[in-house]
Amino acid sequence: MNLVTISGPPSSGKTAVIIKTIGALQQRELSVGVVKFDCLYTDDDLLYEKIGVPVKKGLSGALCPDHFFVSNIEEIVQWGVKEGVDVLITESAGLCNRCSPYIKDIKAICVIDNLSGINTPKKIGPMLKSADIVVITKGDIVSQAEREVFASRVRSVNPKAITMNINGLTGQGAYELSTLIYDEVEDIKTVVGKELRFSMPSALCSYCLGEKRLGNDYQMGNVRKMDLENGGGQND
Repeated sequence: MNLVTISGPPSSGKTAVIIKTIGALQQRELSVGVVKFDCLYTDDDLLYEKIGVPVKKGLSGALCPDHFFVSNIEEIVQWGVKEGVDVLITESAGLCNRCSPYIKDIKAICVIDNLSGINTPKKIGPMLKSADIVVITKGDIVSQAEREVFASRVRSVNPKAITMNINGLTGQGAYELSTLIYDEVEDIKTVVGKELRFSMPSALCSYCLGEKRLGNDYQMGNVRKMDLENGGGQND
């Protein structure tokens, strides 16, 4: 089984890209399973069910969805093995742009759209910088010049990644992505012992544990203050 992790900012077109790519994989007579992660609600699982794909969804609730992913990825892999799929795709919730739980030796794809602004690639952390493939969407809405500038900004942040454009409505470019996802047969049966490509954000403070009151007297744990005397940066 090949395992693929797909992430990206909210509303960047992740689900549309995945559905079109699944269609291309199915044309090659490959079976696909999907696990969708989100916070409070998602009905994307219904879209996958409509195209006949086995799907599970995980709602993290009050937890960070990426931490939730890391805590459940082994069980997800075992589910995919049990289903007997050729390709298992995980789709992240897409939140703060800081983290995405990419795993070493597991293909990582970041989906980002042209409408997010030309400076957006610089604002995205390991989710973009450590991806193997960067998919740029919504290129049909902007000019050719804007597409080229945006793509160059993406490459400046992650020059090692394969950068490609996909139209989530027409599916143009999805077949090429499917060939990259299944360019060779892998044999993923477990991820126990594998490592994340980048450490998760560290946050264990009183607010993580349910505190609602504001002020220094109620702040404990991993707390970082701005250095307002020197331009507002972080005060360590």
